[in-house]
Amino acid sequence: MKRRERDRPAESDGRSPSPTPSAGAPVPPEPLGPSGSAEPPGSRTSRGLSGSSTRRVPFRLRLRRNRGRHLRRALAALLVLVVALCTAAVVAYRMTDIPDPHPETVTQSTVFVDDKGSYLGRRGPVDRQEVPLSQVPRYVQDAVIAAENRTFRTDDGVSPRAIARAVLASLTGGERQGGSTITQQYVKNALLSPEQSLSRKAREALIAIKLDRTRSKDAILEGYLNTVYFGRGSAGIEAASRNYFGVDTRRLTVSQGAALASIVNIPSYYEKAGSDPEVTATLRARWVWVLDAMAASGSITAKQRADASFPAFRFYPPGTTEGQRQYMIDVAAQEAADRLGITEDQLARGGYTVHTTFDLSLQDATTEAVRDLKDSGDSKDGRSDKNSKNSKRGEESEGVTLHAAVVAIAPGDGAVRLLYGGSDYARQPFNDAVGGAVEAGTALDPFGQVRPSDPLSTLRKTAAPTPLKLASAYAAVAAGGMYAAPYTVTKITRDGRQVYTAHPDTRRVLNEKEAFTVDERMYTAYKPTVPAAPSVRAVPSPTADGDVPPAFFTAGAGGGITRRTVWSTGMNSRLALTVALFADRPGKKKNTTVPAQLPNDPPPTYSAAATAARIWQLATTGAKKG
Repeated sequence: MKRRERDRPAESDGRSPSPTPSAGAPVPPEPLGPSGSAEPPGSRTSRGLSGSSTRRVPFRLRLRRNRGRHLRRALAALLVLVVALCTAAVVAYRMTDIPDPHPETVTQSTVFVDDKGSYLGRRGPVDRQEVPLSQVPRYVQDAVIAAENRTFRTDDGVSPRAIARAVLASLTGGERQGGSTITQQYVKNALLSPEQSLSRKAREALIAIKLDRTRSKDAILEGYLNTVYFGRGSAGIEAASRNYFGVDTRRLTVSQGAALASIVNIPSYYEKAGSDPEVTATLRARWVWVLDAMAASGSITAKQRADASFPAFRFYPPGTTEGQRQYMIDVAAQEAADRLGITEDQLARGGYTVHTTFDLSLQDATTEAVRDLKDSGDSKDGRSDKNSKNSKRGEESEGVTLHAAVVAIAPGDGAVRLLYGGSDYARQPFNDAVGGAVEAGTALDPFGQVRPSDPLSTLRKTAAPTPLKLASAYAAVAAGGMYAAPYTVTKITRDGRQVYTAHPDTRRVLNEKEAFTVDERMYTAYKPTVPAAPSVRAVPSPTADGDVPPAFFTAGAGGGITRRTVWSTGMNSRLALTVALFADRPGKKKNTTVPAQLPNDPPPTYSAAATAARIWQLATTGAKKG
């Protein structure tokens, strides 16, 4: 019994005794603690044979130990990212080409001006004409820079702050951001699509940087000014100058240039300046801001700033006389295209400036004079009332339309000074002055005793000469028998170069004796009409050069109260003027007309002569002022 207890292992504290290493066996080292000292058996920093868990190092301690290593890794990753981004940017920059401008941004319109250079109208799909920067006054350039991008002369073509705002707005779905540089605006307007996306914005910036490094600031500004939209349908500063102020760009004042620069910000809103008081007041405030910035930067002097006054704008939308001018533009456009050997469509898109023979102020005054003539009839639209006493039978006058055509030509030269073809081009595109099919009657009888050469010999055989041909025939008589072919274009320019110059085409069709015979017959065989009604001014006094103003030879087709066509012609050595009145009514077939009787109260001969006298007065007064 005692022996068995002695053979049993001792149990001192309830734990199993550690196995005794055999002789010669290596003794395992004791585990070390965090401080490097030996850990007692059973500690949690190691797993012994008893199966206890190992102690973990706290995260903060490990982070503090590895902070330097993590920082080095982060810096290396950032450096790699920067290098990758720079490499991508360089590759993208080198792969980015500056695209060609959109076709619509290089398409130009052709502009027509009168004999004094006043804007008459245009033809073309886009109201735009390019002008070199040298024709844009420096203060106008500086006004645009002050309004749109004050660092334009020194920046790299982009605005990092504006790009960041645009990116943030795109990512957050916020409102579209502006604030681009002039270079970026030019890229956006002329070279890229209007799409709003991060990729397009990034491409815009790359192209702007490349553009800034490969082209001069002046070249970029010129492109911008020729493509930016100013409202009122105006693409580019030349069209804007005409549509807002009626002048060419080179004639803009400091005040006008600052106003146009202010409009670029919101052109669709500011285009009503001058006609909408609220819009005008808002634009005026921005105009002051632009001028103050110009004065602060030294672009204008203190005196120029003090002298600046808010400019007057052309009324918008345009007045009623604008539509009537299209008759003149039709004739001039056809003639210009013929002279250049191109089509009218090519002319309209070619960016030409067509200088015409027309006197625009006289044209507008004539429009008012003829409107008064028509308003004195039975109805404001020129149609007779079927119950009017002016008709033999009211039912015969129903639907009758009164037409008027006026032509004035310079004798011996052929320049057409006045061409009134109708009151409203939109309602009647047919030009009565150059194509009116009217009955001649006795209008050419004064030529009956002479034998003129062509083209007058052919004209005598024509049953219905146009007002233009009739006026040119009597202009030849006024020039002593020298016929001059009518023309409406004096010169054509493009990009500052003159590409066509008119030369009068003259030929003798009557000798001096024959010309005198025609003139004598006009005033002896046919009684000239000199209107003297109180509502019509008397025939003007002799002109400064001694020319005696004419009495008006009036004749027509039909007789008595059945007049269907009436002509009234007056002439001297400076001007030959013809007024034609005729009427028509709907024919039996659809879209046809037939001659109709003219209203008889007042008599048509008197109406024609009175209107001719009034227009003559306007023409001669204008000539003296000019």
